[in-house]
Amino acid sequence: MIDLHTHSTASDGTDTPAELVARAASLNLEALAITDHDTLQGSDEALPLAAAAGLRFVQGLELSTRRIEEPDPAARSVHMLGYFFQPPDPGFRAWLDSLKQRRRSRNHAMAQRLQSLGMDVSLEEAEAEGSNITGRPHFAAILIRKGYVRSYSEAFRKLLGELCPAYVEREDPTPQEGIARIRQAGGVAVLAHAVRLNKSGSEEQDVLRALVDAGLGGIEVYHSDHDERSRSRYSQFAEKYGLAVTGGSDYHGAHKPDILLGRGRRAQRPPLSLLDGLRRVAGHR
Repeated sequence: MIDLHTHSTASDGTDTPAELVARAASLNLEALAITDHDTLQGSDEALPLAAAAGLRFVQGLELSTRRIEEPDPAARSVHMLGYFFQPPDPGFRAWLDSLKQRRRSRNHAMAQRLQSLGMDVSLEEAEAEGSNITGRPHFAAILIRKGYVRSYSEAFRKLLGELCPAYVEREDPTPQEGIARIRQAGGVAVLAHAVRLNKSGSEEQDVLRALVDAGLGGIEVYHSDHDERSRSRYSQFAEKYGLAVTGGSDYHGAHKPDILLGRGRRAQRPPLSLLDGLRRVAGHR
């Protein structure tokens, strides 16, 4: 059993990279990837720890991209998992630093929105909560602590979701640029949780084919949001276009307590063979 989609305190998870490695080892996972949002810090920290624990480890991240041509704000976001079997080059890391500055500008505007709604929430508080990478889950944590909402789901449903009053759209790269950057850095670009494209039928197929044309190397078939029908659909798509199949829980620790490391929300058990397939794609990219 493997888990190639997890988050640590380097972005919006609650386990440190060391805790994540230790938890994976205690569960006898055969392989782990830490895929924090827009940063390699979590996987950088975990790499030597995983080696010491005898755990197969893949450096990775989850890159936020946006389809600017999409009219529906809830369907614009496209997350790309980047997997690296060798260290990414310094140019890629510098580019990630530039994305962090865009994120900070967005967070500043979101704090102002919340303040205009009568909520005592500052950018500095959110950054203290988020440490390395700050995002909406960290604003949600402050809103809960101060009693404005009772849960993360309520915070997103009422304030922070795409159609809510405190939401501010971030300036993300396009999926095509994200795929190109990952490939240029020596990695494999994999579409995360495809069901969140919020498309169906021919529309979904058109979006997926455009990503393949841009150099997509794989698709996440096993995910906590994917039911059996979704897994079958994306598995068939992967076979048709020669994509690697990957799988992971999207574990965030206490922020999403219903998602278990290695098993997700639906007791899925991605096999080790998926890692071998991903490695083959990396070798032939």
